[in-house]
Amino acid sequence: MTAPDQYASVRYIVDDVQAGIDFYTTHLGFTLNTSAAPAFADVVRGPLRLLLSGPASSGARATPDAVPAGRNRIHLVVDDLDAEISRLRDAGLSFRSGVVAGPGGRQILLADPAGNLVELFQPAHRPDTPDTGRAGNDDERSGVTRP
Repeated sequence: MTAPDQYASVRYIVDDVQAGIDFYTTHLGFTLNTSAAPAFADVVRGPLRLLLSGPASSGARATPDAVPAGRNRIHLVVDDLDAEISRLRDAGLSFRSGVVAGPGGRQILLADPAGNLVELFQPAHRPDTPDTGRAGNDDERSGVTRP
């Protein structure tokens, strides 16, 4: 089991490892950790280690009867979804979906060069919930006293 202070890793099977490195480091803020291209590379962003396994890698060979990329995806939280969409479109990237909104926030999907999905997600703004037991809570700031 991965120790809490280590990376959580996700493996994406890719057709072109260098194209994957370029995509994730140029557009999504990942840093190259290791490259054994054209077989394998890994890139990191925060606690996520993304393994990019090319056709010659052991990770790709361990997947018999592989099917193309599916609906699973990595989920990257962004502060301003509209700004990220504009930035990535200006860089020539296209999206696999429109913006979808729900009670938890807004999201859009794009694909890496191999077709693996990446979800960009902006959480919904949540008003602060009142703090009922500590100094400085909303009741105290407004002068309300409770029994």
